[in-house]
Amino acid sequence: MAEAKAPETPPPSQDAGNQPGALVDPFRAYNFKLLIDGVTEGHFIQCGGLRAEVKVIPYREGGGGTVTRKLAGQLNMGQLTLSYGFTASPELWNWFLASMSGQPQRKNVSVLMLGMDGLTEMLRYNLLDCWPCDWEVAAFDALSNQVAIARLVLTFESINRG
Repeated sequence: MAEAKAPETPPPSQDAGNQPGALVDPFRAYNFKLLIDGVTEGHFIQCGGLRAEVKVIPYREGGGGTVTRKLAGQLNMGQLTLSYGFTASPELWNWFLASMSGQPQRKNVSVLMLGMDGLTEMLRYNLLDCWPCDWEVAAFDALSNQVAIARLVLTFESINRG
């Protein structure tokens, strides 16, 4: 007697980017957007300083071991440097004024990396408890074509990838 054959199920479809050897285009560093408390407040040409560092504490155990152990130490965050920005909104300046008065207003900032179309969000870094600690205005030069804000530096207390 012939056994009943179970219907074949097709293998699950997989994204081409997950296949070994598949070419995946890297993110373009020039397609990014800055959100402050969920609102786009300014546009900047450069964005750098997204970093977090865990200090290494060397520890040598007593008792004759020649191996130096490494323990996790203090966590240090970078500072987000935004260069060559422009905005018609006074919000960034008012935010910096609060820092100048000694009472910084902490806000959450997101840096979004966008796809090739310049619209699709591909990657997001969320910086928590940010406040501006440095503001530099570009030199006023009638023969130059530079934008008005030369640099804005934000300090932050934690970073996560959203």
